[in-house]
Amino acid sequence: MRLILNLVWLVLCGLWMAIGYVVAGVICCLLIVTIPFGIASFRIAGYALWPFGRTTVERRDAGAGSLIGNIIWIVFAGWWLALGHIFTGIALCVTIIGIPLGIANFKLIPISLMPLGREIVPTNRPFATR
Repeated sequence: MRLILNLVWLVLCGLWMAIGYVVAGVICCLLIVTIPFGIASFRIAGYALWPFGRTTVERRDAGAGSLIGNIIWIVFAGWWLALGHIFTGIALCVTIIGIPLGIANFKLIPISLMPLGREIVPTNRPFATR
Protein backbone atom coordinates (compact mmCIF):
# COMPACT_ATOMS: atom_id res chain seq x y z
CA MET A 1 0.00 0.00 0.00
CA ARG A 2 2.91 2.37 0.74
CA LEU A 3 4.22 1.91 -2.78
CA ILE A 4 0.86 2.80 -4.33
CA LEU A 5 0.46 5.85 -2.09
CA ASN A 6 4.00 6.99 -2.84
CA LEU A 7 3.50 6.64 -6.60
CA VAL A 8 0.23 8.58 -6.55
CA TRP A 9 1.87 11.16 -4.26
CA LEU A 10 4.81 11.49 -6.64
CA VAL A 11 2.56 12.22 -9.60
CA LEU A 12 0.12 14.58 -7.88
CA CYS A 13 2.33 16.72 -5.66
CA GLY A 14 5.55 15.06 -4.53
CA LEU A 15 7.63 16.02 -7.53
CA TRP A 16 6.57 19.67 -7.38
CA MET A 17 7.17 20.00 -3.65
CA ALA A 18 10.56 18.29 -3.95
CA ILE A 19 11.53 20.74 -6.70
CA GLY A 20 10.60 23.60 -4.34
CA TYR A 21 12.87 22.18 -1.65
CA VAL A 22 15.71 21.66 -4.13
CA VAL A 23 15.41 25.27 -5.35
CA ALA A 24 15.52 26.50 -1.74
CA GLY A 25 18.52 24.25 -1.10
CA VAL A 26 20.43 25.52 -4.13
CA ILE A 27 19.79 29.14 -3.13
CA CYS A 28 20.95 28.39 0.42
CA CYS A 29 24.11 26.67 -0.84
CA LEU A 30 24.94 29.59 -3.13
CA LEU A 31 24.94 31.95 -0.15
CA ILE A 32 27.70 29.85 1.54
CA VAL A 33 26.77 30.97 5.07
CA THR A 34 23.46 29.13 4.79
CA ILE A 35 24.88 25.80 3.57
CA PRO A 36 23.45 23.93 6.63
CA PHE A 37 19.99 25.12 5.56
CA GLY A 38 20.67 23.88 2.03
CA ILE A 39 21.65 20.45 3.30
CA ALA A 40 18.48 20.29 5.42
CA SER A 41 16.43 21.37 2.42
CA PHE A 42 17.89 18.61 0.24
CA ARG A 43 17.15 16.08 2.99
CA ILE A 44 13.53 17.22 3.18
CA ALA A 45 13.26 17.14 -0.63
CA GLY A 46 13.85 13.39 -0.52
CA TYR A 47 11.22 13.06 2.19
CA ALA A 48 8.72 15.20 0.25
CA LEU A 49 9.34 13.06 -2.82
CA TRP A 50 8.59 9.71 -1.11
CA PRO A 51 6.97 10.30 2.34
CA PHE A 52 4.91 7.19 3.04
CA GLY A 53 6.76 4.67 5.18
CA ARG A 54 8.91 7.34 6.82
CA THR A 55 8.46 9.80 9.66
CA THR A 56 10.42 12.51 11.43
CA VAL A 57 11.74 12.45 14.98
CA GLU A 58 13.55 15.02 17.06
CA ARG A 59 17.30 14.65 17.29
CA ARG A 60 18.52 14.32 20.85
CA ASP A 61 21.65 16.38 20.18
CA ALA A 62 19.76 19.39 18.79
CA GLY A 63 20.25 22.50 20.88
CA ALA A 64 20.01 26.26 20.78
CA GLY A 65 21.73 26.40 17.39
CA SER A 66 18.86 24.44 15.86
CA LEU A 67 16.33 26.81 17.41
CA ILE A 68 18.10 29.90 16.09
CA GLY A 69 18.58 28.27 12.69
CA ASN A 70 14.89 27.31 12.52
CA ILE A 71 13.86 30.91 13.23
CA ILE A 72 16.08 32.13 10.40
CA TRP A 73 14.74 29.34 8.13
CA ILE A 74 11.09 30.28 8.84
CA VAL A 75 11.74 33.90 7.88
CA PHE A 76 13.55 33.21 4.61
CA ALA A 77 12.22 29.92 3.18
CA GLY A 78 10.05 27.96 5.58
CA TRP A 79 6.83 29.88 5.26
CA TRP A 80 6.94 29.70 1.44
CA LEU A 81 7.27 25.93 1.55
CA ALA A 82 4.60 25.63 4.25
CA LEU A 83 2.21 27.65 2.07
CA GLY A 84 2.91 25.23 -0.78
CA HIS A 85 1.97 22.31 1.47
CA ILE A 86 -1.18 24.08 2.64
CA PHE A 87 -2.39 24.87 -0.88
CA THR A 88 -1.63 21.44 -2.30
CA GLY A 89 -3.14 19.78 0.79
CA ILE A 90 -6.38 21.71 0.35
CA ALA A 91 -6.46 20.93 -3.38
CA LEU A 92 -5.95 17.23 -2.69
CA CYS A 93 -8.65 17.14 0.00
CA VAL A 94 -11.26 18.35 -2.49
CA THR A 95 -11.49 14.83 -3.90
CA ILE A 96 -12.26 11.80 -1.78
CA ILE A 97 -9.32 9.85 -3.20
CA GLY A 98 -6.92 12.70 -2.44
CA ILE A 99 -7.83 13.05 1.26
CA PRO A 100 -5.04 10.73 2.56
CA LEU A 101 -2.55 12.61 0.39
CA GLY A 102 -3.85 15.96 1.63
CA ILE A 103 -3.47 14.83 5.23
CA ALA A 104 0.09 13.69 4.47
CA ASN A 105 0.75 17.13 3.00
CA PHE A 106 -0.47 18.77 6.19
CA LYS A 107 1.86 16.51 8.19
CA LEU A 108 4.82 17.90 6.23
CA ILE A 109 4.12 21.48 7.33
CA PRO A 110 5.97 21.28 10.70
CA ILE A 111 9.17 19.97 9.11
CA SER A 112 8.94 22.53 6.32
CA LEU A 113 8.84 25.26 8.97
CA MET A 114 11.47 23.81 11.34
CA PRO A 115 13.80 21.34 9.58
CA LEU A 116 16.84 21.67 11.82
CA GLY A 117 16.97 19.30 14.77
CA ARG A 118 14.77 16.71 13.04
CA GLU A 119 15.73 13.35 11.57
CA ILE A 120 13.85 11.35 8.93
CA VAL A 121 13.54 7.67 9.85
CA PRO A 122 11.64 4.65 8.49
CA THR A 123 8.41 3.96 10.36
CA ASN A 124 9.44 0.35 11.00
CA ARG A 125 12.58 1.44 12.86
CA PRO A 126 12.39 0.91 16.63
CA PHE A 127 11.54 4.07 18.55
CA ALA A 128 10.55 5.88 15.36
CA THR A 129 7.68 7.57 17.14
CA ARG A 130 9.85 9.35 19.69
